[in-house]
Amino acid sequence: MRLHRCEGCLAACRPERATASSRRNITRTNQLKRSRASPYTTSIKRESKMAESTPPPPPENNAPQDPANFVSPYNQEISVTYLYFPAMPWFGMDIGGTLTKLVYFEPRENNRRELDKETEILKNIRRYLTRNSAYGKTGRRDGHLQMDNVTIRGRRGTLHFIRFPTSEVGAFLQLARSKGMAALVNTIYATGGGAYKFEEDFIKEVNMRLSKLDELDALIAGVLFVDAMNPQECYYWAPPLPPHEVDSPPYLEAALSQYVRKPFDFSNPYPFLLVNIGSGVSMLVVNAPNDYYRVSGTSLGGGTFLGLCCLLAGCSSFEEAIALAASGDNTTVDKLVRDIYGGDYERFGLRGDLVASSFGHMCSSERRAKVSREDLARATLVTITNNIGSIARLCASNERLERVVFCGNFLRVNPLSMKLLSYAMSYWSRGALKALFLEHEGYFGAVGCLLRYDLKNHRKENVSRNDTPERQMDR
Repeated sequence: MRLHRCEGCLAACRPERATASSRRNITRTNQLKRSRASPYTTSIKRESKMAESTPPPPPENNAPQDPANFVSPYNQEISVTYLYFPAMPWFGMDIGGTLTKLVYFEPRENNRRELDKETEILKNIRRYLTRNSAYGKTGRRDGHLQMDNVTIRGRRGTLHFIRFPTSEVGAFLQLARSKGMAALVNTIYATGGGAYKFEEDFIKEVNMRLSKLDELDALIAGVLFVDAMNPQECYYWAPPLPPHEVDSPPYLEAALSQYVRKPFDFSNPYPFLLVNIGSGVSMLVVNAPNDYYRVSGTSLGGGTFLGLCCLLAGCSSFEEAIALAASGDNTTVDKLVRDIYGGDYERFGLRGDLVASSFGHMCSSERRAKVSREDLARATLVTITNNIGSIARLCASNERLERVVFCGNFLRVNPLSMKLLSYAMSYWSRGALKALFLEHEGYFGAVGCLLRYDLKNHRKENVSRNDTPERQMDR
């Protein structure tokens, strides 16, 4: 049910002319209702004389959707215009097992209320976050992902994407305290396991409460919102030839360098399988904005890759591990089909250059003595990627899905894994499945948290996505 909120058209909506007293009473009543409205609502209509009874038409030519018409999976029923905005600054956080993602919204213009109350602290925070690309030794702002002209809660501005290792949460809290952030914000919407693990640290160090959101709810909301705002968000890697016609081994650079990135029209996405690759991996079937469920996953994810590279190749960062893998050769580490059969296993259509046993050659002390750090990193990457691709293909087949979307910070600065996933999905499905990827990779959970930020609703309880609009309004 869509609620009617047009105080400005009382004369047109009622037979008698509203008196000044009645207008004040109605306005006050609506303000009270709005103050109780769910912060999960991000479908915000600009003020108009009459609420439309029919939904807007779909965008043409893959153009970005009007943010005013974006429907959030948090709440598809209620569409309101907020009289009051949350105080700046606006943040959303996703505190993962390996990496913490922070999304900051910078408004293009300040309203009169903010100009009256804006402090030097807020100005300093804005300058520090938007004029730097590095924060300390480990914090980074991904400037290439910056999104301009984005509308959130009726405000137009810029989204900034910042990341740092979760092990450095303590340093982040010290920075927040030194910049006086706690003087302006006392609650941040956050998701991920770290929202629970570090909750007491936030309270103790900066007197800031974390309002915890379900990780998968935030992920889906972020994916759909960012894709609606960015028509180039979704893409895929296309090989020059079908996988079965490529002569060179599929895991080597000679074959992977021929892949070309191409945009994909994701304007009509449902249903699809969403594979979120973080420290571990979750796989979700998404049928509609708030019709989705987890079907599978694996503990072998990005955290496994980095941990094994640190152990086997002496890496100290994800970027170093990826750089090593890019120049390595996994065939010196992995045992291939041809190493067992002397060639192809024709009966089952298994090419001789496919991996039969990950790290199978490492049983030999002679081979271990000759293997390089680069080869070990490459074999680790191929092992993790093949495992994820295999499970994703089986899930898609069981659920009868034709679209598989991969996201998560494991794919950051990692086109090698994307191409390997593209090869695996296409090869094992005989071309029926296409691996799709998203530009903003691992930031969707943080974006989902930002969409639910509302200063007027610093409530201790979290609203379930299964709540009805009436139940949310009654809280």
